[in-house]
Amino acid sequence: MTTAFVAATTTASATATAAEPLPGITPRAETPVLHDDDAGGNADADDPAIWRNTADPARSLVIATAKEGGLRAYDLDARPVQSVAAPPAEGPDDAPGRFNNVDLVHGLKLSSGVADLAVTSDRGHDTLRFYRIDRDRSGGPLTDVTDPAAPPVFSADQAEVNEQRTAYGLATWQDKASGRSYALVSRRERTSVALLELLPASGGKVTYRKVRTLDLPSSFRLPNGTSWSPCAEPGELPQVEGMVVDPDNGTLYAGQEDVGIWRMRADLTGKPELVDKVREYGVPGVYDEETEECEAGADPGYGGKRITADVEGLTLVHEEDGDGYLLASSQGDNTFAAYDRELSDRNEYEGGFRVTPAGGALDGSEECDGAAALNEPLGSKYPHGLLVVQDGHDAPGDGDRPATNFKFVDLGKVMKTLDD
Repeated sequence: MTTAFVAATTTASATATAAEPLPGITPRAETPVLHDDDAGGNADADDPAIWRNTADPARSLVIATAKEGGLRAYDLDARPVQSVAAPPAEGPDDAPGRFNNVDLVHGLKLSSGVADLAVTSDRGHDTLRFYRIDRDRSGGPLTDVTDPAAPPVFSADQAEVNEQRTAYGLATWQDKASGRSYALVSRRERTSVALLELLPASGGKVTYRKVRTLDLPSSFRLPNGTSWSPCAEPGELPQVEGMVVDPDNGTLYAGQEDVGIWRMRADLTGKPELVDKVREYGVPGVYDEETEECEAGADPGYGGKRITADVEGLTLVHEEDGDGYLLASSQGDNTFAAYDRELSDRNEYEGGFRVTPAGGALDGSEECDGAAALNEPLGSKYPHGLLVVQDGHDAPGDGDRPATNFKFVDLGKVMKTLDD
């Protein structure tokens, strides 16, 4: 999440308020609450991924990051299966491990055999970490197979790592033409996205090498001829977090939080295009050092109409006929936007929804960071697939303690809502 505006952005916000409310979809289950404080192990739910057990889909897993709390694995009842600690700090004055985003790689050839992997960005150490998935392994399905010699993604040394302009958003990609596996990794407080090739190392471990880096714009020319940059704390640039790659055509979608959703080639060649802009696009702002927030000026009306900053978790819904949706978390207004997945339709907007409370004990999703969808049968509980979304404010909560978790939603309900 980035610095928020404290003043209304006038025209766009008023239009959004006046518009017909989006339909609500209730979750079926939620994971236990995490608390981002000392008593809770500084665990903060962020980003999920769904691993399908092809041998027994009902025993599939949701693997999710908890920042300094490490990595969690849940079953389809949203019950904890395993908790993996983030690695400790290198030294007493260094940043500890902090797992930000997670994605999956299927069938990677290691020196120990073919494996499915959970890949996570460790923002604290500026590295990627890899966990082999073995559903029936004694002690839990996740085994750390990270090469100890894996290099920092962006930083030159530990001092630069400690500045925490490090590995942040993450999406994996397996290139059909070459058969090679990659990770796309964004940089915190910068506009950079790096392409890393994933490689086997000795002893069944995994490492990577950087192929190239692309920098998205941080300043934009508006229709009135002026230049605009999103308001932020001095020195920060508009970062990317939510990312996903369409494996059928090698297209990367990247959410630049205060700007919008970009579409580009996953190999980071060619020119990126904006699929949609946040409502706040073009709104001037001044950062207030005392409040550590941005005071917004008048809205010139150049923003989009579908998503409100921050644009966060991106995920794809595949359909058998080649159609489907790109789903985006519109964090600023607690909604989800759906775009046509087909490039021939220019990713046109198809509708939206909210994840709303199912009852007093099972609330909806607010300020959603990460999301993951899988449109495949997952046993009797989710025969039409699953959508998992982060909830940034779990209710009823526990006093003033920060409370986050993940909501499990029947994807069939989402598809029916979008198709109606």
